[in-house]
Amino acid sequence: MDKIVIWGPNRLEGQVSMSGAKNAALPVLASALLASGPCDISNVPRLKDIETILSLLSHLGVQVDRKSDLIRLNSDSVRCLEAPYDLVNTMRASVLVLGPLVARFKKAKVSLPGGCAIGERPINLHLDALEKLGAKITLDKGYVIAEAEELKGAKICFDTSTVTGTENIMMAAVLARGVTVLENAAKEPEVIDLANALNKMGAFITGAGTDTITIEGVRELKGTSHSVMQDRIEAGTLLLAVAATGGKVEIQNCDPHHLDVVIEKLLSSGVKISTTKNSIFVESDGAIQKMHVQTQPYPGFPTDLQAQMMVLMTQAQGTSLMTESIFENRFNHVAELRRMGAHIMIDGRSAMIEGVKTLSGAPVMATDLRASACLVIAGLLAQGKTEISRVYHLDRGYEQLDQKLEKLGARIERRAS
Repeated sequence: MDKIVIWGPNRLEGQVSMSGAKNAALPVLASALLASGPCDISNVPRLKDIETILSLLSHLGVQVDRKSDLIRLNSDSVRCLEAPYDLVNTMRASVLVLGPLVARFKKAKVSLPGGCAIGERPINLHLDALEKLGAKITLDKGYVIAEAEELKGAKICFDTSTVTGTENIMMAAVLARGVTVLENAAKEPEVIDLANALNKMGAFITGAGTDTITIEGVRELKGTSHSVMQDRIEAGTLLLAVAATGGKVEIQNCDPHHLDVVIEKLLSSGVKISTTKNSIFVESDGAIQKMHVQTQPYPGFPTDLQAQMMVLMTQAQGTSLMTESIFENRFNHVAELRRMGAHIMIDGRSAMIEGVKTLSGAPVMATDLRASACLVIAGLLAQGKTEISRVYHLDRGYEQLDQKLEKLGARIERRAS
């Protein structure tokens, strides 16, 4: 099991290019189940979660051919309609095959996802919506079984904003008879990217990126070519790393508008930022003003950047406040930051972070994907040596983050434990 060792403090300088987005690639890859003929999906990052979804698609009978960042998928030979527990429990996004399978192949048997380190993420919104489209849903020994000879368009209003729920039902509805309207739909850029991919296949989807998405069902979809959007969370992570450690970096191959709320917070805290169409220029001297941040669904502050932002708050003058409104248990990284000298008090879903002069290097353990990125940033700015174990979490969602940081001047090394 690998670990990452960092010698701090570090100042980051140079240019770095962003990879394709994991959270966009996963549903786009799953959507290939809907199309006849080959789908060529490019700009796919090399990540553990990508390997998991490809293993699941192969298990279902999809032909998978990968060459660098290009993946060719052909689902015409799908015969197995069951997503087993041993694949689904390693990545909750595996549930995204549910909608496509029942839409095209009339039946799906998908294991219920297991627990999650950052809180409950139930799929009842997915199942309720599928029932409204006409699917018969039964639960049997830990599996969801969905069956429908024909899905029919319906009006669906999600009780709460759900990204995977919006994506799953959008994929199911493209082959339903009639029109489906999704209200209180998730507005994340990854939802837009999936809608674009589906429309290239022959779907008729409008309104992606707004509260209301309309899907006019079609009889079939055809294979297509699609390039996955860049990773806005990776860009945000690098942005916060530079802000916290000090330095001057151009973050290339990203859409700054996807991070408008993050950039606004950083500007108000004293970080210098300018943007072009596809780049963010960030410069920081490490002098940070206190902030109040609350995570919200897009276009609010991303929950996937909450842990990384908290590291920056440890360097602020005064006391900052972070409120987590998306997940009920996403402060697991706090105990590890305290080991490094952070002063953080938790009260329910809020954390008060008192700025300190410096953090100290220490052995720490990653508890989830974004917490691992948080600890990397903490190691970059801390005095001395930091060893981060369980970095397989990092490899689920960041493509060669340690190598990218090293090119920016970080003293960082990956070692086998």
